[in-house]
Amino acid sequence: MFEAFANWLIYDLAGLQGTQLGAAAQFFVMDVTKILFLLTLVIYLMGLLRALLKPERVREFIRNRGNVSSRFMAVGLGAVTPFCSCSSVPLFIGFVEAGIPLGVTLSFLIASPMVNEVAIVVLASVIGWKMTLIYVVTGLTVAFIGGFVLERFKPERWVEEYVWKIKMGEAQMEAEDNSMKARHEYAVGQVKEIVGRIWKYVLIGVGVGSIMHGYVPKEFIAGFAGDGSLLSVIGAVLVGVPLYSDAVGIIPIAEVLLQKGVPLGTVLAFMMAVVALSFPEMLILRKVVKWPLLALYAGFLATSFVIVGMLFNSLAGIL
Repeated sequence: MFEAFANWLIYDLAGLQGTQLGAAAQFFVMDVTKILFLLTLVIYLMGLLRALLKPERVREFIRNRGNVSSRFMAVGLGAVTPFCSCSSVPLFIGFVEAGIPLGVTLSFLIASPMVNEVAIVVLASVIGWKMTLIYVVTGLTVAFIGGFVLERFKPERWVEEYVWKIKMGEAQMEAEDNSMKARHEYAVGQVKEIVGRIWKYVLIGVGVGSIMHGYVPKEFIAGFAGDGSLLSVIGAVLVGVPLYSDAVGIIPIAEVLLQKGVPLGTVLAFMMAVVALSFPEMLILRKVVKWPLLALYAGFLATSFVIVGMLFNSLAGIL
């Protein structure tokens, strides 16, 4: 229905069919309406179910559990909580203060920006549910293994001293109102907060995607990054590092890259680098960890994204 609306508005009403401007405008209208609709719908529905899943409760869920079970729970909660890199510092401090192992905390921080329910729904509309499911599984696997790998280096020595000294205290949990009205109000608040936070990334992402869709020749992009080789995947990760976007905002650009013939693995490696390995993300984390841990964290993610990209490129012919 979004494509039909965009066709009517741009081609029938504005009369831009067959032009580069028309192709760009049609893509912009179609993707903006689709993504904002899905954002609002999915965030509201998840808000009804997630009324009790506040950051403080996330800590309590994970706290005092076994190493493996706490890691599974951290990765799972990272996938269903709407926390982005801007929340990483207070969450990191809160997890450390609560006595949660640093490896578990790092697993959560990897999973949270990479996988979330809104991005999953939007991504599925672009590449289909089968490939989206494989992406989710690989993303969660990266987060799960990442915590194990990083904790082998005893990263506690590279956490800033002030983090260990912070005592946030055991804040008393307020009595929760579980009525449908309260859940509805919470869900509406989540829509306003999250959509209000990322709508600009959606417009920027769709805007860039629409320009590429309408004006950049397919042969140029395919020739630049379309062979699916190891070097092209590494290049996609490096290109994604200076950028910053929410997962939803980068999907329209990924959609155009796929349409232009760039292999799926290369596109996903680029997308993951933008979401979880960007300079702003690293600068935020630098406030709570020292350079050696930050370098290990970034190095593990970059290596993992290249491996995931090559995996998807090799599976493309099979799936």
